[in-house]
Amino acid sequence: MERILTYQVSLCDEGLSVARFLKNRRYSSGNIADLKKMDGSILINGTPAYMVARLRAGDLLTVHIRELVSSPKIPPSPIPLNIVYEDGDLLVVNKPADMPIHPSMHNYTNSLGNAAAWYFAQQNCPFVFRCINRLDHNTSGLTVVAKHPVSGSILSSMVKNREIQREYLGIVRGTVTPPSGTVTAPLGRKPGSIIERTIDFENGESAVTHYHVVAEQNGHSLISLRLETGRTHQIRIHMKYLGFPLIGDSLYNPDMEWIGRQALHSRRLRFCHPITGEAMEFTAPLPEDMRRVLFPHAPSCPLPPASCPYAANPAAKGMDLS
Repeated sequence: MERILTYQVSLCDEGLSVARFLKNRRYSSGNIADLKKMDGSILINGTPAYMVARLRAGDLLTVHIRELVSSPKIPPSPIPLNIVYEDGDLLVVNKPADMPIHPSMHNYTNSLGNAAAWYFAQQNCPFVFRCINRLDHNTSGLTVVAKHPVSGSILSSMVKNREIQREYLGIVRGTVTPPSGTVTAPLGRKPGSIIERTIDFENGESAVTHYHVVAEQNGHSLISLRLETGRTHQIRIHMKYLGFPLIGDSLYNPDMEWIGRQALHSRRLRFCHPITGEAMEFTAPLPEDMRRVLFPHAPSCPLPPASCPYAANPAAKGMDLS
């Protein structure tokens, strides 16, 4: 992957070193160390420069990012990618259920990483797979893939600092009471298991989930869930702790009458672009298997788009994140 970024140096950045200028734009120490090793990676007004060079107002700083090899353990597989948005720095993908993020021993060629590797191989473009907000194997919906190490490190820091707002839709049985609230319960690994998590008030990591009921149909409730933290299986454990586990969850609530996987969908992402700072928002419609739980006899969402909280919406840019 190759990316060229340019910056016009303003008066307030007068006298900064190149390294400090880039750190102020959230480049990591690792990013800067890697750029030092690349010939011609830093230009000031078209002339090669070092990281210690001092900038003057009006200078044009060019950063040339190059990765010449692809992820060695992710073989390309001809799997279609549902790309919601793409630019030179990132992809936003609507991942289907039954697709892991990374290859594993039993899913070596059918992951999102394999699909991305194929997508870029068709463009003869080296690509290192960096998925930012990882979804469980059977959770559908939006996820972000960084296209180079600088956008990857900035997006990762945004996740850590809770700067990426994530909304999910889940389905549970019955009428949820109370219809809205916040679950604050720390999560830890379940003793004796390498996969399962559990509520652990003594040693667990903090976890906060906000929820509210969006609709109730066919004996089920559709829940909007907003994460403050992103612990493994957080929503699945918190809804079970609340007394309303997600249906179809083979690990925590094997209620498979209506759906064969946990009824959980990453519906909305809001964040500022890692390079431009532009506010962005993306949505993905409720997938068909979850829609059928609520409206088993309707060919499509029976509510008009303006009032349907999970109808398809076009990805939008420039939204107010306040």
